[in-house]
Amino acid sequence: MTRDATRSDGIRETCSPAQTHPTGANVIDTQKVDATLAAHRIAGRRFNAAGINSFVREQGSGETVVLMHGLPTSSFLYRKVIPRLAEQGFRALCFDLPGLGLADRSVDIDYSIRGLSEFTAEAIDALGIDEYHLVVHDAGGPIGFQAALAAPERVLSLTVLNTLLSMDHAPFPGEIYGRFSSRFRGVLTSPRLFRELMLRVGIADPSTLTAEEIDVHRRLLLDADDGAAYLRIMRTLRHKDVGPWHDVVDRRFVPYPVDVAWGGQDPILSLRRFGLPMLQATHLPWLRVMRAKHYLQEDRPDEVAALIACNARRAHEPSAVKEMQ
Repeated sequence: MTRDATRSDGIRETCSPAQTHPTGANVIDTQKVDATLAAHRIAGRRFNAAGINSFVREQGSGETVVLMHGLPTSSFLYRKVIPRLAEQGFRALCFDLPGLGLADRSVDIDYSIRGLSEFTAEAIDALGIDEYHLVVHDAGGPIGFQAALAAPERVLSLTVLNTLLSMDHAPFPGEIYGRFSSRFRGVLTSPRLFRELMLRVGIADPSTLTAEEIDVHRRLLLDADDGAAYLRIMRTLRHKDVGPWHDVVDRRFVPYPVDVAWGGQDPILSLRRFGLPMLQATHLPWLRVMRAKHYLQEDRPDEVAALIACNARRAHEPSAVKEMQ
């Protein structure tokens, strides 16, 4: 059972009973990793957009929910959210951005925010989508915001999860590493250390996913190029002037409902440094804080799906939208 508590500063916390979690390192079963990765491939399909071959995981029918992943993840991140949205009457999908997951990793691809947003617009067209509900997370925020800025009339609703309003902050560790290396080496390819890093920054509740699922995340990041494409993205993120994206999230002026949820224990995009400025930019009365770290989709898939579905339905409730606006 969960309950909401709204604080005086506009933060609405989702509270759950205290839990205890295992802390010991799990032994990775490589056969289970292979099987999990194979199941992920079967759950989606290949498609081509802007001359780039990629992969989309989708389920359900009805209005489309486009789920944007960030760095260094892929469509695998939304594997728990997609079926929950499908059960609520939506066509839910997430496609792999170039250089990540099962998408092409060519050196000729434009990996800047602007380039990835242009691919996103092409992918939406290639997947036969007209109007859609947009969900953004991590670097998928700037990419999705930029795409929405180009065609706001196609966006039915916007749900924001732990992301960025601008690129004028200090470089992230991945950006710095990308300046000095062309691929992951040594400890950065270690399954054990990748798991430790994932749990430290991304997962609040280790019981929500297995060691094998974490290793699938690692393998989808590294693939055959040892993460060279990801590091190329990190080197080129800021190469073209884009943002900030206040106009995309300001609920007073956009034609779609906006909602925000934050993993309150996120050490990367912290609530104080990134979440509260997002709340101010949206001019919402509050944002929902979940007991999660960076990857809310792993920690709280039920709550994330419910939030997305609720915000999507507001697009067809003029009185509710007016009240929010």
